[in-house]
Amino acid sequence: MIQDTIQAETSDISVIICAYTERRWDDLAAAVSSVQQQTLPAREIIVVIDHNPQLFNKAQADLTGITVIQNQEERGLSGARNSGVAIAQGQFIAFLDDDALADDNWLMLFQQVLQDPHILGVGGSVVPLWVDYNPSWLPEEFYWVVGCTYLGMPQNNAPVRNPIGASMCLRREVFESVGGFRSGIGRVGTRPIGCEETELCIRASQHWPARQFFYQPQARVQHRVPGQRAQWSYFWSRCYAEGISKAFITRYVGTKDALSSENTYTFHTLPRGVTRNIKSVFTQHNPGGLLKAIAIITGLGVTAGGYIIGRLFSRKNEQEQSKQIPAVHDRQEGDPTPVL
Repeated sequence: MIQDTIQAETSDISVIICAYTERRWDDLAAAVSSVQQQTLPAREIIVVIDHNPQLFNKAQADLTGITVIQNQEERGLSGARNSGVAIAQGQFIAFLDDDALADDNWLMLFQQVLQDPHILGVGGSVVPLWVDYNPSWLPEEFYWVVGCTYLGMPQNNAPVRNPIGASMCLRREVFESVGGFRSGIGRVGTRPIGCEETELCIRASQHWPARQFFYQPQARVQHRVPGQRAQWSYFWSRCYAEGISKAFITRYVGTKDALSSENTYTFHTLPRGVTRNIKSVFTQHNPGGLLKAIAIITGLGVTAGGYIIGRLFSRKNEQEQSKQIPAVHDRQEGDPTPVL
């Protein structure tokens, strides 16, 4: 009886995959196939093409058994996801990146967590699938740079502030009650700005303080990481963009909630990582440990710099808006500003 209930509810999960470039066509096809092979099937699979008519036509012609639509909002991942949510019919809405592969039990494990009505959404572990090479200098504490689960996240099932966007499932009521992904802070093409799922989940948690998001590490996806994302230049740009993104998020949800996880990560996870990697140089004769320690320190500095610059820009923008707008409503911390 329990299994029948899970089967019925799992078939009510809509899965959304967003894509923007033909260069990742093979990855997109593989992502769709991984969802079609789930042990407990999705109600529907929706592929959203982000303002690319050629890719849209190819997806409509070559991908079978799914729904293919175009992004109806402004260009970017936030608008594409919102376009998918707008037509999704499931009670639960899952998101998978177009360059990720879901394990066969991905949706089944999500559904088991979502049997608890107090859980607003669930995310799984995202494991790097190195396409060209695994950079010896990249510490696991910074795997978020390549869109993967990083060292410092829970090892077992546990509440989290927000899931990783490459692999998550949210209740439909989240979107119905607090709105969709906010434009302006999400990824557009290859621009490494992100955190749109972070802002949405914080907004939902503020709306429902007694409810939670959850992490189920056994619900695993593999995320392809090409060689260009395993370079120092990408590392720097992604860290800087993360700082900028967090600065913008604080405008909408407040500093305390926006940086709640980052404080533990900065003051506990990263120092332990530096110490562990430096020790490995002497105890394990591991020269890569020094490079990883340097990467942790550099990544933290660049991210902090991006955050500071983002905050300065945000304040300047708010001052200019206050001069241009003669009267605005009284605003509490966390309310949206008129223009990003």
